[in-house]
Amino acid sequence: MTSKTNILLFGATGYIGGSVLNRLLSHPKADTFSITATVRSPEKAKLLEKLGVKAEIASLSDLDKIEELSSRAHVIFNVANSDDLPAINALLKGVRKAHETTGELPILIHTSGTGEIAEPANGEYAAETVYSDLNVEQLKAIPETAFHRKIDLAVIGADEQGYARSYIVIPGMVDGIASGPVFEAGIANPISIQIPALIKEALDRKQAGMIGPGKAVWPIIHVDDTADIFIALFDAISADPQSAGHGWEGYYFGVSEHVSFYEIGQAIGQALVDLGLAKDAEPTTFTDEELVKHWGSVLAGKYGGTTCRCRADRALAIGWKPKYGAKDLLAGIKPEVEYEFKRAQENGGVDFTKQKRHGALLKNALESN
Repeated sequence: MTSKTNILLFGATGYIGGSVLNRLLSHPKADTFSITATVRSPEKAKLLEKLGVKAEIASLSDLDKIEELSSRAHVIFNVANSDDLPAINALLKGVRKAHETTGELPILIHTSGTGEIAEPANGEYAAETVYSDLNVEQLKAIPETAFHRKIDLAVIGADEQGYARSYIVIPGMVDGIASGPVFEAGIANPISIQIPALIKEALDRKQAGMIGPGKAVWPIIHVDDTADIFIALFDAISADPQSAGHGWEGYYFGVSEHVSFYEIGQAIGQALVDLGLAKDAEPTTFTDEELVKHWGSVLAGKYGGTTCRCRADRALAIGWKPKYGAKDLLAGIKPEVEYEFKRAQENGGVDFTKQKRHGALLKNALESN
């Protein structure tokens, strides 16, 4: 009897992590996997067990638990916080232990974000530099002070030191409402951060908004296409470890097209007009006072005015094919507006508590880089 592949997933209750878990559960070789996922809630642990997933109660601050779990895994999907250095160091200690114990090279697929290549633009222009995940020298030149960079360098370091094969998936702005068993069971969060945040702000001010004139562009990718990158990469590694670049050659951008924040604002504005929630579809510039109200600080709020461009050359080379593009993102905004409007009605107004919490983390990460 062939032993099963021990897969460890951090971030199963999240938007992307839940989508990756859905893919693993429906994978053609799912019966050869033994999947473990960490959750903080005993209730969600029970729900995961019903889906055939072994649940471990742990948060990212439970460093000894993270190390111990990582030391027993063949494959680790880290789809949790992209900026928690103590947690990634604990994970890597476990991976090193696994290598020293078995002599094998554990697989680590880590999630970063294109904030790593974003430049502050205050919404006034679109980035000219286009990053390619095949251009290793360009990737090496990203400053250590960049967003997410310290964690990514630690992940690559494990590969360079020879005790793991590391891969970094770097999605752009992820869109769409996630679906599937993990979401239907109430285990994972079905919505993203950036576009829902803009929608909540628009509902609060009764008009779509943007940073500056909204000329900044970002790479975009649908949540289903994002999950597909992880599985395309996992399948390529499983079939032939030499077929997929790792370490410094293991960056995989997740992008289908690019969209400006003005275009997003227009789509949100039109949805508000269509739903009778606003009279004018044209987005206007957020004031500093609004950014503080929505994000807790101007610094965190103005992150929505940064800009970057990239190409998913390496991801395409391993067989990944995006199904959705900019038109789909813009067409999908109205259902997201309806979703957020319904939530606001149920909660007695737009709730910015979670967004401000994210804003505090974002501010801290930006200030420490």
